[in-house]
Amino acid sequence: MSSHLNAVRRRQELDALSSTRVDLLVVGGGVTGCGVALDAASRGLSVALVEKDDLAFGTSRWSSKMAHGGLRYLATGDVGIAIESARERGVLMTRTAPHLVRALPMLVPLSRDLSPREGMLVEAGHRTADVLRLFARTPRATLPRPRRVGIAETTRLLPGVRRDGLRGGSLNWDGQLEDDARLVVAIARTAAAHGARILTRVRYQNGVLIDQLTGRTLVPQAKTVVNATGAWADQITPGTSLRPSKGVHIVLDAATLDHPTAAMTVPVPGERNRYVFALPHPDGIVFVGLTDDPLDGPLPEVPRAEEHEITFLLDTLSRGLERPLSRSDVIGSFAGVRPLVAGEQGRTADLSRRHSLVLEDGLLTILGGKLTTYRKMAEDAVDLLTDIPCRTADLPLVGARGSGVGRLGRRYGGEAQEVAALAEGRQHLLEPVAEGVPVLGVELLWGLVAEGALDAEDLLERRTRLSLVDAWAQAGRPAVTAVLEGGYAQA
Repeated sequence: MSSHLNAVRRRQELDALSSTRVDLLVVGGGVTGCGVALDAASRGLSVALVEKDDLAFGTSRWSSKMAHGGLRYLATGDVGIAIESARERGVLMTRTAPHLVRALPMLVPLSRDLSPREGMLVEAGHRTADVLRLFARTPRATLPRPRRVGIAETTRLLPGVRRDGLRGGSLNWDGQLEDDARLVVAIARTAAAHGARILTRVRYQNGVLIDQLTGRTLVPQAKTVVNATGAWADQITPGTSLRPSKGVHIVLDAATLDHPTAAMTVPVPGERNRYVFALPHPDGIVFVGLTDDPLDGPLPEVPRAEEHEITFLLDTLSRGLERPLSRSDVIGSFAGVRPLVAGEQGRTADLSRRHSLVLEDGLLTILGGKLTTYRKMAEDAVDLLTDIPCRTADLPLVGARGSGVGRLGRRYGGEAQEVAALAEGRQHLLEPVAEGVPVLGVELLWGLVAEGALDAEDLLERRTRLSLVDAWAQAGRPAVTAVLEGGYAQA
């Protein structure tokens, strides 16, 4: 079956669902819900997934774009989730999504802010991280050995680092996602290739499905409903006990930090096991995060970065830079909500990212978890519903087989040639959609043809991520509008 998602397939599969009973109705189109849909469909179960907005609309697109190996969880004593994270990172990097997850050097400058004893602790932590890599059987070729580097290499990897008091750096490696939303879309499309119905703009409310585009309603026939709505789980499963937290990132032009080639780690003053990271991305930008604070009251659909949160990130990162940052250096910002399980005291930054499952009267609710371990969360969930063995640890996502070159190869892997083929006879579609913007015209078309995008915001916000940089979104919107109207492709 084709993996392509588009408006025509959506309409056909929504029609079919009105007269078909499925084994699983998954509610929620984030990484958890899509992971469950893929796991179940690959085991031969009949699956429909509904999402009231778009794929990766909620928490899943607001991460640091990292597949973390679990080192930070050792510091809080959560050995189980540390090992699980390292294993799942290895699965992503070597088997299921090597085209979307690649090694990123992570460098902690050994500066005057870190005493020699603290520097030794950092290096010990990195050696422990390598033990996790070994335990997870991730090859050294995929994640190189951690090591101490001198001043010259530190400044080469981090040209903007503060020189005063610099003693060198401690270098480690972790997994970096090309894009978190792209991972979710790849999982959803792989599920569709195994027969799952992936239906966006469909709301689940009190046992009824409502097509958000037409207002049509239908009552689904499902053996089990899976609540995979993350921080909003209590809207379907009342009484769900969550303690959500908010994480904020800002976006900088890589030139602001003199084009780093490694991630920079700066400790938060006066805090234990808390850092701010500057993570370079191939598109010439740097993601800086992360805050981790309790979120009280009603949850916003799309959280926003507040000025005090932006100031905190700028001030903390500036402690490690030769030139302090200012508010004018920020070219974008975003915030997300973590669906942490309640029942523990202390900072949300210290709460466990372990997931939990509750199955009662045909409703399976998935709570907690983290992006890196989505596959294991889905495996555990579907294991409660069937004895058929799980296949996803060795099941490549779309694009994982084969390779491509340049930007399309980096983002689409083995599908790069198919994406480029959309420009046949229209070579301008292989050019950026606007000056200073990295996205190519064919990426917009591919979003509509194969990735289930239905409107301009789907393309700007979640297929191309133009919205991560304010100027990109503004410059790219005319091309997005044109392709939706059919004019861009024929221009």
